[in-house]
Amino acid sequence: MEVFPIDLTSLVATIMGISIVLIPVIGLTARFALTPVVEALSKLFDARGADEELRILHRRLELQEQEIAHLRHTVQGLAEGRDFERQLQAGQPSNEVGS
Repeated sequence: MEVFPIDLTSLVATIMGISIVLIPVIGLTARFALTPVVEALSKLFDARGADEELRILHRRLELQEQEIAHLRHTVQGLAEGRDFERQLQAGQPSNEVGS
C-alpha cells in the first residue's frame, strides 16, 4: 500500500471552494428549518408570560378589594363614632335595639 503525501495548499483551496457554496446553503437551510421552532418557542414564552402577568393582576385586584373593604369598615366605624358623639353632646339617648 502506497501512501501519497498531502498537498496542504490543494486541500485548503478545496475546503475554501466548497465553503463558498456550502455556508450560504447551510444558512438558508437553518433559517427555514429553525423559523417554525423559534416561532413556537416565542409563542410559548409569550403565553407563559401572559399567564404570569394575569395572575399578578388578579392578585393586585384582590389586594385592592381587601383594602377598599378595610377602608369602608374604618369609615363606617368613624361615622358611627361621630354619630354617637353628637348624641352625647345633644344629650339624647342612643337608638339601640332593645332599649
